[in-house]
Amino acid sequence: MIEKDEMKEAEAQKAEAPKTDKKKKKDDTLQKTVEELTDKLAKEKDDYMRLMAEFETFRRRNAEERLKLVSSAAADTIKGLLPVLDDCERAMQILETSSDEAAKEGTALIYNKLMEYLKTRGLEVIKAKGEKFDTDFHEAVTQFPAPSEELKGMVIDVVQTGYLLNGSVLRYAKVVVGA
Repeated sequence: MIEKDEMKEAEAQKAEAPKTDKKKKKDDTLQKTVEELTDKLAKEKDDYMRLMAEFETFRRRNAEERLKLVSSAAADTIKGLLPVLDDCERAMQILETSSDEAAKEGTALIYNKLMEYLKTRGLEVIKAKGEKFDTDFHEAVTQFPAPSEELKGMVIDVVQTGYLLNGSVLRYAKVVVGA
């Protein structure tokens, strides 16, 4: 009987061995599948994060380009108004010798309103007369012999007023420089 029991035990172990092997193989397969899916998920998450970063960069660039476009359009519009300012300045100079007070006041009023509006948009007059000649802001039209030594290299007269728009030169001041 002992032999029969031992034989039954041996047969039972042989029968359990394939079940255990099958279970191990199934566990290994499941483990591999989990690892593959985890890797795939990590790759997809990385791709998603890169796509979001690219989109943020695109959005930021697009906003910057829009701002540049608006500011360049504003600069073009203001640049187109500069001859009107020049004409107002010339008219005010001519009217200084006139006795027509209404024309003087009206021209000064128009000039001041236009200038105030343009100042709110970032326009500034470049100070030139009596200043040291600076190629960053002034354009020398001609040189004139300086009446005194301290006027050498200085701006003696302004032919055309220069303007800055938001800190950058919109139009250089055309000046006469003492030599």
